[in-house]
Amino acid sequence: MTVTVAIPLTTDALTPQAHRLIEAVRELVEISQGTITLEPAAPVAFEPASSGPEVRMLTGSRQVLLDGESLPLTRLEFDLLLFLAERPRRVFTRAQLLAGVWGYEHTGERTVDVHVRRLRLKLGGNLPVITTVYGVGYRLSDEARVVVQPHD
Repeated sequence: MTVTVAIPLTTDALTPQAHRLIEAVRELVEISQGTITLEPAAPVAFEPASSGPEVRMLTGSRQVLLDGESLPLTRLEFDLLLFLAERPRRVFTRAQLLAGVWGYEHTGERTVDVHVRRLRLKLGGNLPVITTVYGVGYRLSDEARVVVQPHD
């Protein structure tokens, strides 16, 4: 049996959660006398064919460009946008976003709402980048033109 696990990186270093996952997989592989291979994944680039402003995320320098102009984002705003951009067409609950972006679930779920609102304001009203899925959570909008570049 072959199992493939893709762990998206927002920096050059693995998160503590990713390290724990890799160690758990290694233990399981050693018990069954299997092998494990780590290799870098292909770069993520998602460019829908729609008109409107383009959001370009330069992960190496943690910069965001909106139609070529620098857009200052906080660390969590950047991480939230990157998390959604790397997983287009997928809906996330607030709890999933807290775990995936913040790395824990100990804060209130409304924290996600506040960060989404601030991110929407910074991106402007012309481009619906983050869509609310009522009763569920948030997702990257189908109309959003977000390009993720792993290195500058």
